[in-house]
Amino acid sequence: MRVFAALLVLCGLAPPASAAAQVVTQAPPAGLHFVIPFENASGEPRIYWLSEGSAVLLTDHLGVLGIPVIRREDRLRAFERLRVPPVATLSHATVIRLGQVVGAVQVVIGSYQLEDQGLVVRARTIRLDTGRMSAEMVERGPLNDLLSIYERLARRIGPASVPDALLTRTYPTLPAFEQYIKGLLAEAPAAQIAFLTQAIKLYPAFQRARVALWDVHTSLGAHKAALAIAREVPANSPLSRQARFLGAVSMINLGDYQAAFDALTSLHRERPDPVILNNIGVVQLRRAAAAAGKGAPGGSAVSYFGEAVKLDGSDADLFFNLGYAFWTSRDMSGAVHWLREAVRRNPADDEAHYLLGLSLQAAGNASEAAREKELATQLGGTTATRDLERLKIDIDVADSLRVAAALVAAEQKDQRDIAAFHLDQGRQLYAQGRDGDAIAELRRTIFLAPYESAAHLLLGRIYLRTGRMQDAIEALTIAVWSDPSNTEASELLASLR
Repeated sequence: MRVFAALLVLCGLAPPASAAAQVVTQAPPAGLHFVIPFENASGEPRIYWLSEGSAVLLTDHLGVLGIPVIRREDRLRAFERLRVPPVATLSHATVIRLGQVVGAVQVVIGSYQLEDQGLVVRARTIRLDTGRMSAEMVERGPLNDLLSIYERLARRIGPASVPDALLTRTYPTLPAFEQYIKGLLAEAPAAQIAFLTQAIKLYPAFQRARVALWDVHTSLGAHKAALAIAREVPANSPLSRQARFLGAVSMINLGDYQAAFDALTSLHRERPDPVILNNIGVVQLRRAAAAAGKGAPGGSAVSYFGEAVKLDGSDADLFFNLGYAFWTSRDMSGAVHWLREAVRRNPADDEAHYLLGLSLQAAGNASEAAREKELATQLGGTTATRDLERLKIDIDVADSLRVAAALVAAEQKDQRDIAAFHLDQGRQLYAQGRDGDAIAELRRTIFLAPYESAAHLLLGRIYLRTGRMQDAIEALTIAVWSDPSNTEASELLASLR
């Protein structure tokens, strides 16, 4: 516990020392819960899949119990943002950081192991507001009773007063569930398809496996196969609406725009969602492009993207699409306005910076346009101006569970501090003459804070020292553009011209 308390202090989460040392049993707090894949404590290879399976089962059961919980898709996004392996054993510090990033108030960690062919599952919860860890919860039983084991564990984490009827059996047979999880974990698409197809064969009513199979075929560009799979989900399934939406995405990818427009319009009429409006906007944008700019029946892309941002003001992609729609319609003032909003929400979006630069250039603002285009180059570079619209594939996600907004907010809060750290590292490495390492640190700074003039100035000095004159001029020019009051950069740049 002393080590754990120290980690909490390092993360800025520690309560008073006496409280940090306590192990408590408490009711779950209001707000988002975050379940981390469990550790395979016994190292038994044949149940490796249960690491992810534990997180899926507990997440599902907590959701049925009425507890807001982070979806698997958002968990994977958080892991990707922090470059954390999705099924590795994680330190408490990493778990706490992940919980902070997704906006959770409590995380669930645990392990499982085989004992005499029976399964033993252990779990704890960590309150991020107080830094307290719960007493260990242990459930055990035969391996073939795995689903019941996790149901009992969910009840101990969730409200004790929930009637048994609320946790109805919504899972397939255990063999089918195992194949499904293995399909989620497989890296090769062929293996994913094989596992998921087998899951459906073992349990034909397993619609969740069909949704996962749609995702694999879509990632391969097999949109006809994906559409056929989406259509197999029956109308009476709880996943029917999601399947209809995914089918519409397949129609868009196949170029069947009228069918996609009709399907999405029907879905939005049943229940409004900014993601549906976004995809209708994409349909209209592509239909207009196919009609050589003559427009498309049913309304303009701008109007649909505009309605989408009214419903969700946190998703940078929606603002990008709106700015891009103005760009394609040659309305540069509208493009500049909305692309600025996109960049403000996601400063590391190289496409948004580049398109903003082109829009500013067309609007007559040459100096700022050049700055934005150079920043786009620094962030990864892009020269594309076609087919940049961004489709969405998540539907009906409650505002409280839209983790993308929490991820962006957390990044914006942290990126200045992290950028300052990398800038300081770059300065030290520059002073030591380690130019290659310094450049790497400064590029990390610029990725996090594209307008950090000091980073561009130091990068210019390194390029000068290593004889890269043109690169030095470009870096110093951006330094001046980013902060006109940076006299050091201005004087150095003037001396080179």
